[in-house]
Amino acid sequence: MKLKHIIIIVILFLFASFGNNTNAQSNFFVEENKTFYGGLLAGFNFATIDNDNFTQYNKVGINAGAVVYILFTNHLAASMEMLYSEKGRVSHDLVATGIQGVNFTEIHTTLKYAEIPIMINYFDRKQGIFGIGLSYCRLINSSDYMTTDPYVYIDPTKYPFNKEDIELLIGGQLHLKNNFYLTIRFQISVAEIRNRVPTDFYPTEQYNNLWVLRLMYLFK
Repeated sequence: MKLKHIIIIVILFLFASFGNNTNAQSNFFVEENKTFYGGLLAGFNFATIDNDNFTQYNKVGINAGAVVYILFTNHLAASMEMLYSEKGRVSHDLVATGIQGVNFTEIHTTLKYAEIPIMINYFDRKQGIFGIGLSYCRLINSSDYMTTDPYVYIDPTKYPFNKEDIELLIGGQLHLKNNFYLTIRFQISVAEIRNRVPTDFYPTEQYNNLWVLRLMYLFK
């Protein structure tokens, strides 16, 4: 079973389990006319890079930071996050290259970003928070390691990743208990994450593609 299938099963199980607790939790909240809410975020990215002949979400990286919500109405809010976010790809299986008879035997790419997602959300502290938006990502550093069979030398310094990335994101925070929420989010780049690739091995466009699974603690 692929990792993305396991993630989907876990998500469905959590929705079913915690959805039954909604009525029991309703007494926890005392409605307040607040404009700002803040929270802390910690969890994981399950990432891959599109258009590299390998699409499994096997790269697990840290996703952590803080968020602030600004309410415009009772259920409409904008949000901004400041995150440290690790993306990339990992494979230890044989993956075809664009060269006949040559396969990747190992791929390990790590991309570390400072990230600022900005979203428009439906905001309901009792049920959850659901939104769509864009994320500005600034590359902190990167590593790109590949081996092939038969051996072909690839110099990663000739194919740097872009320093900036813009990603479309959609997802939400499902209320679990008290001040805790489960974040489930999908993100994908809207433009290439590097302008040059080894063209004998890949198509010319590559994009970040990831699922986010994390916890949020929302302050009262």
